[in-house]
Amino acid sequence: MHIDLPEKLYYSIGEVAKAFDVNTSLIRFWDKEFDILKPKKNAKGNRKFTKEDIKNLNLIYHLVKERGFTLDGAKLHLKEQKQKTLSNFEIIRKLEGVKAELTKIKDQL
Repeated sequence: MHIDLPEKLYYSIGEVAKAFDVNTSLIRFWDKEFDILKPKKNAKGNRKFTKEDIKNLNLIYHLVKERGFTLDGAKLHLKEQKQKTLSNFEIIRKLEGVKAELTKIKDQL
């Protein structure tokens, strides 16, 4: 899944939810459940996500929604094999990007 967000320092929860095509309540729930997510909160309690938070959300989305892990399974997987998971995840994302570019070139021909 390719996330299309503009270049900014902080993203609102609405922007993040729209980019992942999920409800804002799911993003809030994942924020409470996963320790690796640390969005900044202002005085009103609004969450602002950084680039690092977006990467972690992308990884959680991949594990839970695409690979079918339960929340407990995803937490355990991230705790035990975070480096291996991250490297595999990055390889998958790069290959998906290459595939998208190749199909775009194919359509232009």
